Order: sequence, then structure tokens, then C-alpha cells
Amino acid sequence: MDFINTAKRFGLIDKVCFSDLEIALLCRVIRKDKFMALPIGLVLVIGYLFRGSDIDPIFLHVGLSESSKLSLTGDACTEETQRAIPILKTAYGESMRRVLHVGPDTCSVVSELLKDEEIEAWGVEPYDMDDVSQNCKSLVRRGTVRVADIKFPLPYRENSFSLVIVSDAVDYLSPKSLNKTLPELARVSSDGLVMFTGNPGSSRAKAAELSKFGRPAKMRSATWWARFFVQTSFEENEDAIKKFEQAATKNGYKPRCQVFHLKSQH
Repeated sequence: MDFINTAKRFGLIDKVCFSDLEIALLCRVIRKDKFMALPIGLVLVIGYLFRGSDIDPIFLHVGLSESSKLSLTGDACTEETQRAIPILKTAYGESMRRVLHVGPDTCSVVSELLKDEEIEAWGVEPYDMDDVSQNCKSLVRRGTVRVADIKFPLPYRENSFSLVIVSDAVDYLSPKSLNKTLPELARVSSDGLVMFTGNPGSSRAKAAELSKFGRPAKMRSATWWARFFVQTSFEENEDAIKKFEQAATKNGYKPRCQVFHLKSQH
């Protein structure tokens, strides 16, 4: 660990960790997993020193694919949700007026949504919250963010929100639990449900996830989800899909998680 400590003293770690979104996510692995700190930290610092060159040692030399950059942490698609907010605003318009986000690190998503004065936002954190910021504590005290097990009925009335966005939550549920949770998420939404789920084959930090989520993430394919939607009588929102794809293309946005748009079951 001498290398990492030296890098910290010279401020290299802070410079590296704030240089790029994907790199910031790797830094979170360093902070949470001491066994990964040395190899990942070494690669990050060397990669930072080589920035601007034709060499990309950050990911190529540690064998990470594009799809796995964001799946090293348990809440990769929650990070992706924040990137997608401008696209969702364009695609859903007035349906973004009252939004419920469900997923880990929901305080970050809610805070991002609340930057728009025309949006009211709430959040449900489905797992224990640790190392939360003062801003997050404030959101919890006001009742804007709640901690709730999504395998049970949500503490909201029917159609409480115009849109429900869920990320990094359904990947950890068994099909049996999904049969109850997905209709419950749709119950509290009047205009639809947006799901951000992991891509099949992407790597994930199993040890860290098991301690927090109780089970490893199950990265299901689009085909699996399509079959599940049919079996549970969910209908994909073709109009929202089209608008989302058009807005994404116009803004050069490429989702690094799977995104599904579902109609409410009303």
C-alpha cells in the first residue's frame, strides 16, 4: 500500500478520481475494498500519467470492457440514471412533473431531479443507507427519501406519482419477488415506469454486493425481460421508447445499462 499512500500524499489520487465518471466509479471500489486498492490504484495513477496519449491503460490493460466500466459498483445504473435525466425530460415531458426514484443512492438522483424547479421528486432506498451526506439526511428527515423493502407494498397511494424510475433494484430480486414488486411500482405511477437494469455478462463486485444486497445481481437479457413482461401482462410504452431513442440520438447519449419503458397497469 506504500505506492497508494505516496500517491495520496502528492494529491494524485484526488486528481485521478475527479478526472472522469468511469474512473470515479473505480475509485469507489478502492474505498470499499482494501484488497482491490493496490492493483486498481496503481492502474489509475499510471493511466492518469498517460492521459492524452494514444495508450488507454486505464481499461485496456486491466481487461475491462466498455459494458463493465459502470458495473464495478452495486449502483452502476443509478449513476446512469443521472446521466439520462435530460433525455427522460425530453421523452416524457409533463410526465416528469412528479417523479419517484427507487434504487440505491437515491438521494443523488432525487437531488439531481430537484435542480429543476418544475420537478417534484421523491426517493425510495431499498437497502441500508451508510456514509450518507448531510443533504441526504435532510431529504430523509423531510420524508422526501424513505428506506423501504421493495419486496413489500410501497408506502404510497395509487397514482401518487406521474413517473416511477427504478435502477439497480430489480436486478437483485428473484422472479418470485419481481412478480409482486413490479406491479407495485406500476401501481403508484399514473404515466409509466422506467427501468434501468444491468447488461448480461458485465462484471460485478460480488463480495461487496452480497454484504449489502443479500444476493448477487442477476443480469438478465432483453429477451428474458420481454418474456417476463408478457407473462405479467406489462406492456412496453412504444411511444416513450421512440421519443427516448430520438432524444438520445440527438444528444449523442448511449445508455450503458438496459432501459425499459413500461405503461402503468391502470
